Amino acid sequence: MKTYRAVLVGTGGIGDAHVRAVQSTGGRVQLAAACDIDAARARTFCDRHKIPAAHTDYTSMLAVEKPDIVLIAAPPGLHAGMSIAAMEAGAWVMCEKPLCASLAEFDRIAEAEKRTGRRTASVFQMRFATSNTHVRSLMQAGHFGRPLVAICNTLWYRDAAYYAVPWRGKWSTELGGPTMSQGIHSMDHLLHLLGEWTEVRAIAETLHHAIEVEDVSMALVKFASGARASIVNSTLCPRQETYIRLDCERATVELTHLYAYQKENWKLTPADPVTATDMLAAWNAFPPDVGSTHGAQLTAMVENMDAGTAPLTSGPEARRTLEFLTAIYKSAYTGTTVTRGSIQAGDSFYTAIHGGLAPKRTKG
Repeated sequence: MKTYRAVLVGTGGIGDAHVRAVQSTGGRVQLAAACDIDAARARTFCDRHKIPAAHTDYTSMLAVEKPDIVLIAAPPGLHAGMSIAAMEAGAWVMCEKPLCASLAEFDRIAEAEKRTGRRTASVFQMRFATSNTHVRSLMQAGHFGRPLVAICNTLWYRDAAYYAVPWRGKWSTELGGPTMSQGIHSMDHLLHLLGEWTEVRAIAETLHHAIEVEDVSMALVKFASGARASIVNSTLCPRQETYIRLDCERATVELTHLYAYQKENWKLTPADPVTATDMLAAWNAFPPDVGSTHGAQLTAMVENMDAGTAPLTSGPEARRTLEFLTAIYKSAYTGTTVTRGSIQAGDSFYTAIHGGLAPKRTKG
């Protein structure tokens, strides 16, 4: 089987997760180089992980290293341009979230995919745990009955030191608050489990931090199935938790974790345990446990590259999640209910995720 040559751009904390992802592929991916604008940090990172080459210029690295895969872990404001440049250089891309700043930027990425024949996948590793595949297949097979009510909470805590990093807390560089930077993972996971959303009503506010972007958002969502969901995204919660709950006709399914999960983090509560023998037998037939890691997603992308197929979190699936996040901001900043498919070219929220309407932060 082919070995793919990879490079990494961005050597901050999340860069370590990408190194572990490469190591988990059993040699299918080889990390040839890493890039950071801070030369000393790039060299230290490469020495620590035994990466052959350290670069400080992204364009030069693409030209010199000629990678098959580019792993992007740079600040969010750079993601779209870096993804397009990587595809133009002949590489496939696995890019940290948020993938881009707007639907307009996403459509430019999609155009580059068509033009180059390469693919860009957003890092949504929550989809790739084997336990998630199992639970989702049971839902789709009707074991739990029709989904009715859902909860999706990303209750995290970020202090002033976190937001003191120059690119954080700004629309132009972080691209949003917990809606885009933290809760995006669980919301994408919820959409993966429940399918098409049809409308959303939301609020987004900055309650505490001295930042441009929101530090809390809340949404009420309707799905094509008729199911309803409530969502909270926050960086104001000292007791941190990530929680998804799906109340279906015959059972409640729960997932409780923080930044990653395995099968032990799932819980099933049948409505009637006495008659749930078949449901419980199906539930307990979990496959070998692979958690919600970058490595699980990279392994899946390698399989896509082998087969010439689109990664799960590229194309329409990635756009659906970005459109949903955009709808949250539009609903919050216009006070309206936003329907799926309504944000098109010509809408201010198509070109800027906040639509130019995010309130100015007044400290106090």
